[in-house]
Amino acid sequence: MKPLLVWLLLCIVWGTTWIFIKFGLADLPPVSFAALRFTVACLILLPIIFIQKIEFPKGGKIWIFIVITGLLQFFLNYGLLFWGEQYITSGLAAVLQATIPAFGLVLARIYVGEQITGLKIGAILLGLSGVAIIFREQLFLNGQMAFLGSLAVVVGAFGAAYASVLTKAKGLSINPASLVFGQMLIGHLPLWLVGLAIEGNPLNFHWTWRAVICVLYLAIIGSIVAFWLYYWLLSKIDVTRAMMISLVTPLVAVFVGSFFGEKLNIQTLSGGILVLLSVFLIVIRPILQRSYKSQAASPKLD
Repeated sequence: MKPLLVWLLLCIVWGTTWIFIKFGLADLPPVSFAALRFTVACLILLPIIFIQKIEFPKGGKIWIFIVITGLLQFFLNYGLLFWGEQYITSGLAAVLQATIPAFGLVLARIYVGEQITGLKIGAILLGLSGVAIIFREQLFLNGQMAFLGSLAVVVGAFGAAYASVLTKAKGLSINPASLVFGQMLIGHLPLWLVGLAIEGNPLNFHWTWRAVICVLYLAIIGSIVAFWLYYWLLSKIDVTRAMMISLVTPLVAVFVGSFFGEKLNIQTLSGGILVLLSVFLIVIRPILQRSYKSQAASPKLD
């Protein structure tokens, strides 16, 4: 049951990051905002690693793996997502990001030997349909840049899926804290290069208490806590099931947004039902079945 609780917690954590990103973008430019998030996360993680005497990864092959996954997860994924959202709606971006488990299904078969089953395919398609229904009114393209923006988000989703699968295949022996630190450190540096080139000096940004709170929340909760838990989860369940989180986070974001004045409607509820059904089929049901079998197999005292 513990993996299920962590899975649900990650859905809530990453679902709430959307509203903090929205609030933060009112004051901060997108690429530098993403870079700031990970810089602060690294600055917080580093003393934790030293205090707890956590060893940094050693060996050239391990660091090649960290560089590759860091660039895929924190530069390609976040960089292309933030860039693409300049030209497409946030709803369309959410739907395109929800392709992560579809990419992961194929990649997990290649790298870690997870089976591609009809149930997994059906559940992913069901979840994608649910997300598309929720954001149906935003699913439109307006010109060439919108197409390129959409393509960028899909490529970023592929990068996120690839990073998760590679971490499942090769990174679970590394302490999660040092792994997350190394990946974020390497992966977010190119974001700074892009941000400084097109958005200027961070000291000149419109710094408000709202902006500071958003950066801190995204750094501590949305980055350190979330990825630490996520890598623990990858060691416990199939990577395809772990990546199903990306189908649920838009739904959580919509409900969180309703507390800040955004309206819920019947299409949100109907799409949400499809998303939850897909999650039940591929994530919750197998975990409950294993838990039940474990309890049934345990010896009983008379």
